[in-house]
Amino acid sequence: MNNEKFSFQTEFGKLLNSIKTLDKKVVIILISVAVLQTISWYYTSRGFFRNNFFNLLQFNPNVYLYEYFYWFFGDFFTYFILGTLIIVLLLREKPKDYGLRFGDYKAGLKIAGLFVIIMIPIIWFVSASKDFSSTYPQLNSARNSWDVFLIFELAIFVYLFAWEFIWRGFLLFGLEKKFGYYAVLIQMIPFVILHNGKPAAETFSAIIGGIALGILALRTRSIFYGVIVHMSVMFSIDFFSTLRYRANEFGVGVSSLIHIIKEIF
Repeated sequence: MNNEKFSFQTEFGKLLNSIKTLDKKVVIILISVAVLQTISWYYTSRGFFRNNFFNLLQFNPNVYLYEYFYWFFGDFFTYFILGTLIIVLLLREKPKDYGLRFGDYKAGLKIAGLFVIIMIPIIWFVSASKDFSSTYPQLNSARNSWDVFLIFELAIFVYLFAWEFIWRGFLLFGLEKKFGYYAVLIQMIPFVILHNGKPAAETFSAIIGGIALGILALRTRSIFYGVIVHMSVMFSIDFFSTLRYRANEFGVGVSSLIHIIKEIF
């Protein structure tokens, strides 16, 4: 039995000594991700816009579009701009070492292209479900105007670029030296958690998608090919859902596709 007398001073000293042994870079990366995600949740979210700005613009026909703009561009600032500043100012490293380079572009383009080719037929089938048809596009007015749809998708691109940077760039490459390929699994966890509330099929697929995108980033040393994949998937979901909504067609066969083409075009 350990008869050593308990002392807060002794315990604090032990804790301090343990902290001193921690990898400074890993500590900065993990705490930074927690802080940036908290900023995103409370200050650059749709909820913040609703509580602080919505009443000022409630009679503007594009108020919901502006709400998404605030979220998308706000998170771009939070995740990408602030994340890059942390790399440069706190870690004293180069942003290009966090995936902001073209890397192995030959492998990246081939893998991304193959992934998109595989995913598009899957998305076609999945888009027929009520969960997806009622969820996407997230901006309802994008279903009724192709101009709004394209503007919305461009804004999503900015947002997804920031998302790929914070998870597959900042977190993944930031932890790679310490944890190796375990970093792929680490960055996958918050990525999946932030899909909670979306259709269940999408959230479960985010487990596989998060791992695959992490591997792709490490293989190519770049986040750009993950951006291509992620944006292609998101665009396809919105596009198919919009086509189905406009044509009121939710079948998956060839006849359904022909019907959509006739109704829309």
